[in-house]
Amino acid sequence: MSADDNKIAFVFPGQGAQDVGMGTAACAKSAAAKALFERAAGVLGYDLYKLCAEGPKAELDSTVNSQPALFVSSLAALEVLKQEQPAIVDQCAATAGLSLGEYTALVFAGVMDFEAGLRVVQERGRAMQAAADATSSSMVSVLGMEREQVEKLVDEARSDQVLEVANLLCPGNIVCSGETAACERLITLATSAGAMKVIPLAVAGAFHTSLMQPAVERLRKVLADVSMKTPRIPVVSNVDARPHDDPNEIRELLIKQVCSRVRWEDSMRYMLDEIKITQFYELGAGRVLAGLLKRIARKTPVENIAA
Repeated sequence: MSADDNKIAFVFPGQGAQDVGMGTAACAKSAAAKALFERAAGVLGYDLYKLCAEGPKAELDSTVNSQPALFVSSLAALEVLKQEQPAIVDQCAATAGLSLGEYTALVFAGVMDFEAGLRVVQERGRAMQAAADATSSSMVSVLGMEREQVEKLVDEARSDQVLEVANLLCPGNIVCSGETAACERLITLATSAGAMKVIPLAVAGAFHTSLMQPAVERLRKVLADVSMKTPRIPVVSNVDARPHDDPNEIRELLIKQVCSRVRWEDSMRYMLDEIKITQFYELGAGRVLAGLLKRIARKTPVENIAA
């Protein structure tokens, strides 16, 4: 395959990828990356770089802080790539981000500017934390089962409570969210039904379910004030695994995304099959998305640009 045939996509991680020390490598390499953290402090009202570099981890893991931290760190990693391999950035043909990472992808694609995106992400984190605090809820990763099997177990475990499939990540990795007691029933049922692993996730609450509905109006209000442009490259939406050109449609999908399941596997398959992506770059903390891509398309190369 010639360089001209190589189609590149950038993917940006979501909540859960954060770790103490994130952003430090990018800032050591790039003055532009460090400048992003300085601009972020002006928007957020606190020293995000210090929190990312030093923790404490419990504070960084809080939804209110982890969402801005991941957003800025991923864009800092992008600045390093711009500096070291600008041709790759110019060649990028499509982008996507997992949940919170979708905002990073939209900023990269020119839909909104850095400050506006960060303000939305900060309010999104606050709104989702408040919604999580209102109900005892959690998320559970079910490994080694088909989508249909998990759907059936969720129906069985739900009873009169909220329990929904939240993330369709890759074959054999499905995350479910809901009220704590329903999640506990699901763990028991899935284990008995032969799941390879059933892992309770260390998150604040049941993201991407109807329990996040209280966050919707807060997010709608902050997004209404944000100027949005047509993306310069396709940004594949978590909600329907398709790219959209209309800024108003993108705005509505971001609002819907809070309570909708994340169709990550479908999004990656769209990029591979329809956009014909041949090479992925994961920009930011962790290697979660690279791991998922290896389960979706084992032979497609994925390179991590660390924050």
